[in-house]
Amino acid sequence: MTQQKTVLVVEDNAHVRQMLRTALEAEGYCVACAGHGQEALNYLHSAAPPCLILLDLSMPVMDGWRFREHQLQDAELADIPVILISSEFNLSQIAASLGAAGFCPKPFKLPRLLEAIGGVCDDRSLVRR
Repeated sequence: MTQQKTVLVVEDNAHVRQMLRTALEAEGYCVACAGHGQEALNYLHSAAPPCLILLDLSMPVMDGWRFREHQLQDAELADIPVILISSEFNLSQIAASLGAAGFCPKPFKLPRLLEAIGGVCDDRSLVRR
């Protein structure tokens, strides 16, 4: 029996969160969602680590930049890979500066995003064996 891989979606837009949840669950992932960075940190401190975090940058309460700072400073969370999903200009440079595993500009193409997610989660499952 294979263990279902969890993806944490951190996105303030409820419509985008639901669309990502539906698409990822259809691909066989377990999905957790947070509406901002602080909610995501609370989740991460109370649950098993996901194989990946999909992270928007522009959110209320705690944005993606501050979330990533906190994540990288926490030894238990620092190695969870992040794929940025954002409409920010120069997203490739931002992803590199934040040490993200990848990025997908909004509006994103779902097949490309699913391919990136699969690549990261599959790599992580190989490392954990």
